[in-house]
Amino acid sequence: MCIGVALQVIECHEQTAIAAAGARRERLNLALVGPQPPGTWLLAHNGSALRVLSEQEAQQTSAALAALDAVLSGAQDLDTYFADLTTREPQLPPHLRLPPKETPQ
Repeated sequence: MCIGVALQVIECHEQTAIAAAGARRERLNLALVGPQPPGTWLLAHNGSALRVLSEQEAQQTSAALAALDAVLSGAQDLDTYFADLTTREPQLPPHLRLPPKETPQ
């Protein structure tokens, strides 16, 4: 299983960036996303930036990884890690939804 982490660009060079989150600091290859300004959030895996994240996506990614760590430590109540999911009904992504029924005229 591959797990990506959210890292924020601290400094950017032509093909690499130094990015960090908390105590974690990495040099990332930017071949897939191109140069990014400082402050940009990136989804990173194995030394490469995979895609640009919004700040909200970065927070959700970090919360999900914190939940995984909590589960491995024996926690059972994970609602605080998934507040964006616990307050609403689940929805299918648009590409999995049935098309709306046409109304006869």
